[in-house]
Amino acid sequence: MKIQILLFGIATDLLQTSSLAFEVSENCSVADFKNEIKATYPQFENINSYAVAINETYASDEMILNQNDIVAIIPPVSGG
Repeated sequence: MKIQILLFGIATDLLQTSSLAFEVSENCSVADFKNEIKATYPQFENINSYAVAINETYASDEMILNQNDIVAIIPPVSGG
């Protein structure tokens, strides 16, 4: 099933884009999604330290993705 991914911060730099379409399996959890995105894009080796939001709501690893969801990958932010 198709989802839309929005990338922020260093994630945008890693893939040289701010959004992309991505195919995931049916009944894909956020944890499964993290494994699938890491397998497709090895640049996301630290994906488990990133926050994930589904349709503008922060998501836990157990949440299930649905067709046409918008998934945001939000890397950790440091400031000073």
